[in-house]
Amino acid sequence: MTLNTQPNIPDPDGFYDELLAAHQGLTKDQSDALNARLILILANHIGDRDVLRDALKAAAP
Repeated sequence: MTLNTQPNIPDPDGFYDELLAAHQGLTKDQSDALNARLILILANHIGDRDVLRDALKAAAP
């Protein structure tokens, strides 16, 4: 499996709205914790260390 960086989410604007709504009313610390949990849940779902490594490289500044 290789990292897919092409648009792949049906209704990306709808997903973005859901993501923002999940953070609504949270403190900065709570929002950061939500992001960390989401990252770990999605990383577990992907499961492929090579893909996860590529994602880390792609996300790095």
